[in-house]
Amino acid sequence: MDLAAAGDVCWNCHAIQKNTMKNNKKSKKFEENSKNKKEKNGTPHPFIEDHEKPSIFIAMLSHISYGIMTLFGFLRDFMRKHGLEKTIGAMESNDMKDFVPLYASFESFYTRNIYIRMRDCMSRPICSVPGATINIAKRTYRNSGWNIDLTGEIQKDVVNLGSYNYLGFAENTGACSEDAVESIRKYGAGVCSSRKEVGNLVLHEELEEVVANYLGVESCLAFGMGFATNSMNIPCLVDKGCLILSDELNHASLVLGCRLSGATINVFKHNDMEDLEMKLRNAIVVGQPRKHIPWRKILIIVEGIYSMEGSIINLPGVVELKKKYKAYVYLDEAHSIGAIGKSGRGVTEYYGVDPNDVDIMMGTFTKSFGAAGGYIGGRKTIIEHLKSHSHSACYASSMAPPVAQQIISCLLKMDDPNNGHKRILRLDQNSKLFREGLKERGFIVCGNNDSPVVPMMVYMPAKLSPFSREMLDRGFAIVVAGFPAVPLTESRVRFCISAAHTEKQIREALDAIGEIGDGLGLKYSKNKLARKMVTVEKLRIC
Repeated sequence: MDLAAAGDVCWNCHAIQKNTMKNNKKSKKFEENSKNKKEKNGTPHPFIEDHEKPSIFIAMLSHISYGIMTLFGFLRDFMRKHGLEKTIGAMESNDMKDFVPLYASFESFYTRNIYIRMRDCMSRPICSVPGATINIAKRTYRNSGWNIDLTGEIQKDVVNLGSYNYLGFAENTGACSEDAVESIRKYGAGVCSSRKEVGNLVLHEELEEVVANYLGVESCLAFGMGFATNSMNIPCLVDKGCLILSDELNHASLVLGCRLSGATINVFKHNDMEDLEMKLRNAIVVGQPRKHIPWRKILIIVEGIYSMEGSIINLPGVVELKKKYKAYVYLDEAHSIGAIGKSGRGVTEYYGVDPNDVDIMMGTFTKSFGAAGGYIGGRKTIIEHLKSHSHSACYASSMAPPVAQQIISCLLKMDDPNNGHKRILRLDQNSKLFREGLKERGFIVCGNNDSPVVPMMVYMPAKLSPFSREMLDRGFAIVVAGFPAVPLTESRVRFCISAAHTEKQIREALDAIGEIGDGLGLKYSKNKLARKMVTVEKLRIC
């Protein structure tokens, strides 16, 4: 199997096979140690996913609600066409009729009739640090919601349950922010060049060394934009004649990267190892379409934590199949790096998987580390190949110095028992407290118990906007998600928990959610826990 990307021989089968042979003894020792640990202590993190299905009645109501909204949408379109309704839709004004249309009537149907009704719940402007609490600028709406004006008023100290600030490093005070400010004095705010020209700072080299050591890999390459880390680098690793096996719930950046690569894409069911193995078998047996020659390489692409599902990838299962069928693994740890694992090293540490068993380790600095950009870690041969072939590495402007310094400072604190370890522990406690609190109140919550991403199912789209507005009125900022971000009838609220949240804030949020859930009829769960809710006072008495 030729692993050369776009005709390059930097990442080839023989090179990786040799590296694998060299690491065989190390891997065997790692497996033996893992087995011994499992025998003594049992598996520390068994693969358990929690996704309770709604009753048939709720599922039918979700479909019926969309049917009613669609019916009335077409009725309103008919009335607009004949001048019976003056509501402005997503269409051109009369003086633009001679130009090429910007909107197609059917394509903008959802925008006109559903999104526009809940536009006030989206893109809320904040005017503070995205910490445990935020300040939100108030807005007014004109022309059926197409025009938005800031009122100049600010809603202060709103509890932030929507940002990816998992470890609470998004701060404007403290050692990390002070280091970032100091880097501006030394290097300035920007570099104004790509790293291939005169934009390669000592700070960038230091960042990559720190990240590689943290991940436990040979080498690392940092990028200024997390989305581009996926979309611009996957085409450097696979091309025509290669096969990508992609999880059906992979992020848009991964999907775009796969499409740009020119490789054949085959989607497997989310976290379903049986389906993945079946597709691996078929790919090896059948080969490429028409010619039936072997695939040049097979790349399995998965995420650590799925941002809309709250689920954690079954990495041991993926690695087992990768070894069995001689494929390669691309792991996106955007939401998992820093957030899970004893020292925040992501899903490899969480499951006790050797990092050398993952060929490409990708992640971003935008979540746990309160910064921007992304990285790719792995074998040195792969990183050297990316340095010379990645559009993001060759043509994009270098990462800003204060951003790089923020990441370095955060990573150096991750192994500090009085800083990083405490943040990770607090995040784990907060996540479990919040998730269990929702279940106890009768909500359907999906995902893994250890995930800081906590999706709460709403199902009916008409209930998203009133829930969001009621939460904001009570002082809580949340994120609601509907189609096309999630399946049509699986609308949900996506909560992101942070180590910066206090227990009081979480309990107050749970009380507010429970109150609103009663009013809107969102408590769909049939598996309400029998145990009583544990209060702080009871814990103290015990």
